[in-house]
Order: sequence, then structure tokens, then C-alpha cells
Amino acid sequence: MPDVAAFDLPHAMAGLLVGFLVGLTGVGGGSLMTPLLVLVFGVSPATAVGTDLLYAAITKSVGSAVHGVRETVDWKIVRRLATGSLPAAILTLIGLNTFIHVGHGANTIILNVLGAMLILTAIGILFQRRLLAYGATHHPVAADHALVPTVALGALLGVLVSISSVGAGAVGMTVLLMLYRRLPVLKLIGSDIAHAVPLAFVAGFGHWIIGGVNGTLLVNLLMGSIPGVVIGSLLASRAPDHILRPALAFVLMLSGIKLLIH
Repeated sequence: MPDVAAFDLPHAMAGLLVGFLVGLTGVGGGSLMTPLLVLVFGVSPATAVGTDLLYAAITKSVGSAVHGVRETVDWKIVRRLATGSLPAAILTLIGLNTFIHVGHGANTIILNVLGAMLILTAIGILFQRRLLAYGATHHPVAADHALVPTVALGALLGVLVSISSVGAGAVGMTVLLMLYRRLPVLKLIGSDIAHAVPLAFVAGFGHWIIGGVNGTLLVNLLMGSIPGVVIGSLLASRAPDHILRPALAFVLMLSGIKLLIH
């Protein structure tokens, strides 16, 4: 159990910074928090991922509740994604647990997957609009025909998120926007957030069981991130998107490269 008295200002400030950037740009916290914990604070990759997953599950629960009240969640899409993601997450955690007990294999896998996902996220940030413009020139996939691709997407996200805590926002939203172009973007965002909650809880709880969560670190991050998200969200409409997105992509690209050669 975390020691609530063990307040740590640097970790709280890290939570504040990441929360602020998430509220400002909409980029998932895992893309920012996990590399920050590993590269700046020297937290082990397995602990960084596990702690970040529960951090994301708690913060996204609030966002999911808001979207639920506003009826901006397509629960059919959430069920399809979860059908693939939750079993994939459990199987991935079993594999990671095996590697953790064998030796340092799990940390190596986590670093490599995390680095690759950060680079992919950076590319997604830079080219998401072009991908959507390309998709708009083609006939949208019928809702019934999108079942298998959506379940497959969920399975992919279950693996990636369980290993690296990154993927649901950058990869998931881009694919959903192309698969369900007839649905309002806000409904897809709500569906993506709603699906991220059970996935992050399952993956985070799995990491907790295998010893990959630091409770005190989690509390300190949340103490900073909650006000950070609020402040960033309030300022989002004034943010210069044409400057923020390339800058953020550049930082994520450098972090990904550094993790791969770590």
C-alpha cells in the first residue's frame, strides 16, 4: 500500500506536466509519462508501465463517465474492441510474467516495444490528418463489415498497451476514424476512452500482481496530473496546434530512439 505521507514534489510535477500536455494536445499520457519515468527518473521499465497503466485507468475513468453522461460512447464499438483486447492483454501479461521470473527479458522487451511505439506515435501525430484525408476519398467500411477489423485492432492494442502502456490513443483512434467515418468524431473519442478504462485496469492489475506497480509513485503522479489535465483542457482552444503537434512529435521521436538504443 502507498504511503500517502511520502509526497514527492518531482513526481507530482511530472504528473502536472504530463496532465497539462494531455489536456492541451489530447495525446495519450502513456506516450509521455512512461518514457519520462524511465529516462528522467530511472524507474524500471516494468514498474513504469504498470504504474502508468493504473494511472491512466483512474484518470480515464473520469473522462469515460463524462462521455457516458453525454451519450458520446458507442458501446457496440467498445464491446468489439474489448473482445479482442482483454484476452490479448491477459495472455501478454502471462508471457511477461514468465520473462520476469526468468530474468531481465521482460525489461528488454518493454524498452524495445515502448521505443517503437513512441516513434509510431510521433509519425501518427504528424500524418494523422493526411491518413484521414486519404480515408475520406474511399468508401467507408460498413458497420457490419468493421466487426473483424475492430476486434483485431482490440487484440493488437491489448498486446501493445500491456507491454508498453502506449498505443490506444495514437494507433487506436487513427484506425477507428478510418473504420467508422460515418460516426461523429466525438463519439469515437468517447468510445476509445471508454474502452481504454477496462483495458488499462486489466493490464495495470496484472502488472500489480507480478510486482510492476509502485503505489506511492502512482499517488504522487495523480496529485499532479488531475489539476494539470484541467488547466490544459481550459487552454486547449488557445494552443497553437501547428506548433505543438510537430514539437510533441519531435520529443516522442527522440525518446523512442533513445529507448531503442538504451
